[in-house]
Amino acid sequence: MAKESLVRCDTNILIEFYKENPSILAELRGVGQQNIAMSIITVGELLYGALNKEEYRQIDRDLAHLEVFHLDTVIGEFFIELMNKYSLSHNLSLPDGLIAATALIEDIPLYTLNKKDFSYIEGIKLYQ
Repeated sequence: MAKESLVRCDTNILIEFYKENPSILAELRGVGQQNIAMSIITVGELLYGALNKEEYRQIDRDLAHLEVFHLDTVIGEFFIELMNKYSLSHNLSLPDGLIAATALIEDIPLYTLNKKDFSYIEGIKLYQ
C-alpha cells in the first residue's frame, strides 16, 4: 500500500463512523477503505470504548481490514521528544502524543475532528 495515499484516522473520526455521521461516512468513502490507517493507540481506544461484547467483536472485525501502525523504537523516541516539547506548554496528552508521533514518523496526514489538539505540533500534516 502506498503511504502517500494513506490517511491516518484519529479515534474521534472512527467513533463518528460508528455513530453513522453522514459527513464522516462520505469523507471516508472518498478516502477508500484501502487508504484508511490508524495508530495502534487508536485501536486500543476503540476497543476500550466498546459498550458490550457484540460491539467489541464488531470493532475487532472492522479493524482487521484497515492499516494499523504499531509502535517501535523510533516512534517511541519521537513520542518522548514531543512530550518534552509540548506536554507542559500545550497539555499534550499521552494518547495524542503517541498518535502524533506515529503520524509524523510515517509522514501520513492525520484526519481528526480535534485539530486544535494537534495543530501546534511542528511538521504535522492534518487532513483537510
